[in-house]
Amino acid sequence: METRRVYFDNNATTPLHPEVKRVMADAMETFGNPSSLHAYGREARALVEEARKKVAAFIGAEPEEIMFVGSGSEGNNTVLSIVTCQGRPCSIGSFGPRNLVTTKIEHPCILEASKCLAERGFGVTFVDVDSDGKVDLDRLEDAINDRTALVSVMMANNEIGTVQDIKTIARICHDKGALFHTDAVQAVGKVRLDVKELDVDFLTLSGHKIYAPKGIGAVYVRKGAPFCPFIRGGHQERGRRAGTENTIGIAALGKAVELRDLEMDAEGERLRAMKERLKEGIAAAIPDVHFVGHPTDCLAGTLNVSFEGAEGEAILLYLDLAGIAVSTGSACASGSLDPSHVILATGLSPECAHGSIRISMGRENTMEDVDYFLDVLPGVISRIRKMSSAYAGRK
Repeated sequence: METRRVYFDNNATTPLHPEVKRVMADAMETFGNPSSLHAYGREARALVEEARKKVAAFIGAEPEEIMFVGSGSEGNNTVLSIVTCQGRPCSIGSFGPRNLVTTKIEHPCILEASKCLAERGFGVTFVDVDSDGKVDLDRLEDAINDRTALVSVMMANNEIGTVQDIKTIARICHDKGALFHTDAVQAVGKVRLDVKELDVDFLTLSGHKIYAPKGIGAVYVRKGAPFCPFIRGGHQERGRRAGTENTIGIAALGKAVELRDLEMDAEGERLRAMKERLKEGIAAAIPDVHFVGHPTDCLAGTLNVSFEGAEGEAILLYLDLAGIAVSTGSACASGSLDPSHVILATGLSPECAHGSIRISMGRENTMEDVDYFLDVLPGVISRIRKMSSAYAGRK
């Protein structure tokens, strides 16, 4: 069997779209500082503001509600920092120490920021999810009280692809007087969304998940919502995020969302068909597997599967030798030997969590990639299981 190269790790990062590369090359010639008043600065400012309009239109926002940041992680940390803000006009309310409500399956940048808040004396509640990764809405509602400054729930999970009912969650939060933020890094560009319809106060997105470069992201800040700058200094981004704007990255993000608007619907149908073939092929060829994530409320191109008696890192390495790139969960946690917190939150055992891989497909993948993967995978799992005394002993 001829070896081919297959990139199935698009949730970690995506390759640059060819048209985004072209825009970046052109933007390199516009080197002025967007804050400068001379012609060079005005040219750069025009690029930034045109991209701002495109990002806003793509998610149903107004341009002035879009703030450019360096990454999804920076955006999420920025929003969570409002919990600590004490001064006007940023204060949330006149009550005592504020608290945060989030879930057990958030991205590490949310979880680690939440732990930091807890260490500083702010209350933090982590809400459970069900076996499909759906947030328990009753527990979420019970967790919100009159001291809750912010609720943060990711729209689409980066490891298992489950998509939450964000509109209902936002309503619950607002009915109880709390602000609501959603980390939509994995959702934007894959599912259609409108921030006004969802009624969110804050939303985070990132360029390198939608075929733009790394180092650029954006935060939607609803007009009138309380806000505290995370990075202080100059007046950039209407005083909300100091630092000279990344003109090249911003222009690239603007082009990326423009292309997503044109391509994402047809791409989603194609990815769903590829995902179904993957699931059927894996289930038919390999026993003792568990598919993790909601069967219907999920990202079209994300499939998380756990193999009993096989270590996820071993699967990844054997597949890599065959030219196939997958993940063992969140790329941001790949240096950890701990089992996936997301898989554990769904109720699967640590052994199953250690045996999971994430397959995340994108615009460049084909059905031939799927067929090659299905040719390679059964032999990889069989080989690893033969070396597993625990698996061999129970068969």
